[in-house]
Amino acid sequence: MIPSQMLKGTLEGCILKVIRDRETYGYQILQQLHEYGFHDMSEGTIYPLLLRLEKNGRIKAEYRNSELGPKRKYFSVTVDGERELENFMDSWRQLEIAVNNTLQSGGEGDE
Repeated sequence: MIPSQMLKGTLEGCILKVIRDRETYGYQILQQLHEYGFHDMSEGTIYPLLLRLEKNGRIKAEYRNSELGPKRKYFSVTVDGERELENFMDSWRQLEIAVNNTLQSGGEGDE
């Protein structure tokens, strides 16, 4: 289980990446995140983030007919969302290097 504090600030970037890979709707986003290892993720976590991303102009939504019932709200990434995703990915790479360097250090006196 990934602690919620560690997830804070990273989920929006991950959601943007899933949506950038293909236009999709909330339940599919959740299923994709489960496949990537976010096993404890719930709809109650995803939908508020989608609303915030939409409100902030990072994604746009379009209702489309569904063969299985009511219309679905499909999301796609906007130009601002693309920019935000690139910034997230750059920051993540820097954080990953710093954390890996720290965890791989030999401890005191390691220079």
